[in-house]
Amino acid sequence: MDFTNYDPNDVGNPNNNLFGLPTTEEDSRLVILPVPWEVTVSYGVGTARAPEGILKASLQVDLFDPEMPDAWKEGYFLRDSDRKILMKSDYLRKEAELYIDYISKGDEVSANQFMTKTLREVNEGSVYMNNWVYEQTKALLEKGKLVGILGGDHSTPLGYFKAIAEKEGEFGILQIDAHCDLREAYEGFNYSHASVMYNALKEIPELKKLVQVGIRDYSGGEWEFVNSSDRVTTYFERDIRHRQFEGDTWKKITTEIVDQLPQKVYISFDIDGLDPKLCPNTGTPVQGGFETEQIYYLFKKVLDSGKKIVGFDLVEVGVGENDWDANVGARVLFKLCNLLVTSNS
Repeated sequence: MDFTNYDPNDVGNPNNNLFGLPTTEEDSRLVILPVPWEVTVSYGVGTARAPEGILKASLQVDLFDPEMPDAWKEGYFLRDSDRKILMKSDYLRKEAELYIDYISKGDEVSANQFMTKTLREVNEGSVYMNNWVYEQTKALLEKGKLVGILGGDHSTPLGYFKAIAEKEGEFGILQIDAHCDLREAYEGFNYSHASVMYNALKEIPELKKLVQVGIRDYSGGEWEFVNSSDRVTTYFERDIRHRQFEGDTWKKITTEIVDQLPQKVYISFDIDGLDPKLCPNTGTPVQGGFETEQIYYLFKKVLDSGKKIVGFDLVEVGVGENDWDANVGARVLFKLCNLLVTSNS
């Protein structure tokens, strides 16, 4: 990568790529795949168009990270959103909204031919998206690229989990989230955003450990799943806060979290794991949550432990009337990029 004529302290050039970097896919160590998909979201919409907003906001991100000052020189590249995926998402989202409204009133799906067809189409569309993500990420990994996923909703990285499993073998997921995402076929959708971790555990035997951090909104069924599974360790926000109220430090808690992870770690970052003042337009905001520096500290502990970060996703960044969510999302994305390349240097 030749940055001889590039000034990282200059204003971000909109003609360049992510973070204003003059990079191409070929010369970048890290390629970010946008997945503009939000078909199964249960509440707010807008995440499918997050990659465009984050790209624009990324021009305002200063490239100096005091912990990893030269990481960006490895080259980061964000692909254009696939229009076919986006159009398919837009179409199926409208269908899904009608379906969700129908079932919310207690009506039987089997009694309505249109709703039966809608459910089938949404589930088939999600399978298509999962396979597309798998094929895209697998091809990039085979080229020796590091890969990040930019959603879209939290259903989007499942195909990438599978590609990572094939390449890396056994690994663990560190999930930052307000929700467990351990529901089985939520609302009838087999590959719902609320089911991504359930599906990952069910379909990927190489996934040896799921460590969830910041969970604060979950069902009774998910509570039972967590407590009955030896592959899942969940740090509920309530427990974290109570421990801190009684004197435990974040350092002590993060050390425990890192110790739960295997040697290879994938970071799955749902932006709603943060305080909603940082992401007010995320799909399902929940009061509480972390400041960014708390999560960055946790990630630093992972890096310092010598464990290898093998991939990441950033999902559920919303699109609002201003660029606030995109600005926060762009900065979180920059930190994730720096962590991934540094861990693989």
